[in-house]
Amino acid sequence: MKSITMDIPDETLVALKTPPDEAADLLRMAAAVKLFELERLSSGAAARLAGVPRTVFLTKLAEFGVDTFRLSKEELQRETRLA
Repeated sequence: MKSITMDIPDETLVALKTPPDEAADLLRMAAAVKLFELERLSSGAAARLAGVPRTVFLTKLAEFGVDTFRLSKEELQRETRLA
């Protein structure tokens, strides 16, 4: 596993209202969620990046305003007809 170090401005930590150790977890989760949203990572890979089980990662998506499932308009219509 590789390690990446980031310098975070003090004012960012103040704005986040989060201690530095919790900020690291928050930033990992935010990066994982965004990469999942951009379809750069699968949910499993994003969960590993965030350091949480996949089920926990999927439940956290709503906190970031990201849909858990991505269906096109056509797929959604097909699914609603089948329901």
